[in-house]
Amino acid sequence: MLRSGLLHLGAQVTMRNGRTVRDLRRENRTAVLQRLYFDGPMSRFSLGPATGLSSGSISNVVAELVAEGLVEEAGSVDSAGGRPRTLLRITPGSGCMIGVDVGETRVRIELFDLTLTELARTERPLAVDSPHPHDRYEVGVVVDHVREGIAEVLRSAGVPAGRLLGVGVGVPGIVARTAEDGAVVHGQTIGWDAVPLERLLRASVDLPTAVPYWIDNGAKTLGQAEMWFGAGRGARSAVVVLFGSGVGACVVTDPMGPGRAIEWGHLTVRVRGRRCRCGARGCLEAYAGAEALLERWREAGGRPPAGADEETALTAMLAGAYPAGAGAEPDATAREVLEETAEYLGAGFADLINLFQPERILVGGWAGLQLGARFLETVKGYAAEYALKYPAARVDIGMGTLGPDAVTVGAAILPLADFFARGGRRAETETAEEQPAWASTVRERAAH
Repeated sequence: MLRSGLLHLGAQVTMRNGRTVRDLRRENRTAVLQRLYFDGPMSRFSLGPATGLSSGSISNVVAELVAEGLVEEAGSVDSAGGRPRTLLRITPGSGCMIGVDVGETRVRIELFDLTLTELARTERPLAVDSPHPHDRYEVGVVVDHVREGIAEVLRSAGVPAGRLLGVGVGVPGIVARTAEDGAVVHGQTIGWDAVPLERLLRASVDLPTAVPYWIDNGAKTLGQAEMWFGAGRGARSAVVVLFGSGVGACVVTDPMGPGRAIEWGHLTVRVRGRRCRCGARGCLEAYAGAEALLERWREAGGRPPAGADEETALTAMLAGAYPAGAGAEPDATAREVLEETAEYLGAGFADLINLFQPERILVGGWAGLQLGARFLETVKGYAAEYALKYPAARVDIGMGTLGPDAVTVGAAILPLADFFARGGRRAETETAEEQPAWASTVRERAAH
């Protein structure tokens, strides 16, 4: 009794910098988990210099994580003149996450284990032939797709819902949070006006109430994925841009941080220009988004395939503008529209360079992957022409490497990042005293 009382008292002691012993313990667990996650398998000996922790701290933390099933042995390596060193790794099956991408043409749902290995996936198409573009994003339809998709991937993989660390959802638009509804989506371009998406999902999806939802802008989840596992690794700062039906971007200034979504597509590039689907005139999205790009081709006399979705139509446009066959005549209208688009994109990249001076700009999204493969070099030339010379000379512009699944991967990272920040503990298993300092701040703000 005396010993347990002293331990409890010691855990509450506040250090000079405001942290408690529990805070320090959580930070140590987080450091070990992150190093094993990104650089493992590793030995206890290697973990010391990699985390900056003492050998005693490493032993204590590893013993805890092994006992909890979060870390497991993964073979051994020879050491210089001593016994072989046991390697450690994250236990893949110790938890799982769901990532959801509410995209332009479909809702994609994927289930991952703790190492982000895909366990199951499903897709639900959105109606692309609706008389009004906003109809395809009817809130009830999207919620039903997510509910059915989550049930399907859990059933397909044989995973009980209780093993979920959380559900991450990438959406178009601005995401705010309220105490009553949780995440609320302001998606002006898709007709979502303060949609209480988190509350609707909690009421519809059959998951334990303790499973958290992490809902954020799709460009932000794309940026998270590329920084953790893709072309952003090793960069101190980056802007990750997403091209789909619309245009978005995520600015990252901390490689391990979540980044910040910006409405780059609604930067004005032409005063009194084309009407954007947001309602304003002259937005970059009105010239560079796939929906607007195909419309401009049609207005100029082009003929997109009848009844085709945007991805198929854009593929046809690119094939017509740059035919593969020797001696084939290109579609001059399609090529002219695409080349004009390249200049608009270059000017938009120049704005990102001048505003944020990033180390890298990475291009992703289904339309970005198609367009970038064809004329990224042209876009880079225009960016250098429009940007200030000093920051332009220090930015590397390239393609993302995670492909069309990057948004769902990034969405799944949201609950995983929170899990690591808590030192590998689920939110529902922590007492108020054990939760990170930022958790109490969030609770206080929500209460007001």
